[in-house]
Amino acid sequence: MSGKLYLCATPIGNLGDVSSRCLEVFGFVDLIAAEDTRRTLQLLNHFEVSKPLTSYHEHNKHEKGGYIISLLKNGKNVALVSDAGTPAISDPGEDLVKLCIENDIEVTSIPGPVAGINALILSGLPTRRFAFEGFLSVNKRHRREHLESVKNDTHTLIFYEAPHKLRNTIDDMQKTFGGERRIALVRELTKLHEEVKRCTLSEAAQFYKDNSPRGEYVIVVEGAAEAVEPEKNEWEDIPLREHIDKYIAEGMTSKEAIKQAAADRNLPKREVYNEYHRGDN
Repeated sequence: MSGKLYLCATPIGNLGDVSSRCLEVFGFVDLIAAEDTRRTLQLLNHFEVSKPLTSYHEHNKHEKGGYIISLLKNGKNVALVSDAGTPAISDPGEDLVKLCIENDIEVTSIPGPVAGINALILSGLPTRRFAFEGFLSVNKRHRREHLESVKNDTHTLIFYEAPHKLRNTIDDMQKTFGGERRIALVRELTKLHEEVKRCTLSEAAQFYKDNSPRGEYVIVVEGAAEAVEPEKNEWEDIPLREHIDKYIAEGMTSKEAIKQAAADRNLPKREVYNEYHRGDN
């Protein structure tokens, strides 16, 4: 019988956010696969949990993925943790979940902190509909293509960004979305110096010209404005001649009827007159 993969959410800053269920899982699994074993070891030591660790990250996921699957197939239970927060969101845990599904291995989630969701609810921007966009490419062209592809998306957009890339990202967002688009820059979530900066893209660009970005950021961007459907004219589906004849039947002269029909349709009176009398020729 195969073991089970546990996707364990860990604190994104404050160790007090770890769940009792997460610690319970750490206690009985046979192995913990961690994106950063040093950081995970600090967490385990803090809660006096002793458990074998193995690394699983972007650069070894193909090799280690097969190793972890073999353990699971042999009945071992494995906990997967990311650097911080919920695994399989913008990290290689996504690939391990796919491997488990392909091999009929059970996967379950131990809920907990998610930086993107925490930033969203702190942003003050609409939360009913949102899209998680993750990290932008370091390649300038790919980054701009990504931003261009979501330029007209009306969902609130959530991005992750490293401090050394923040200025370029803000500049590209301003060029693509426009300077008046509202954003929230969230950093140090759950920590002592948690900060939420709510402003426009142009204000953010100006601020970071004089201030150095520090810490990992979540950038929450206001969605594009909903396109306003032009109000439909109630007369659009009625032929022009029928429209004018209706008024004549009600007692108007043809001149009065043409004038009223032109006003109803927001058309020049001369255009309506010519169209009405075209059939007379």
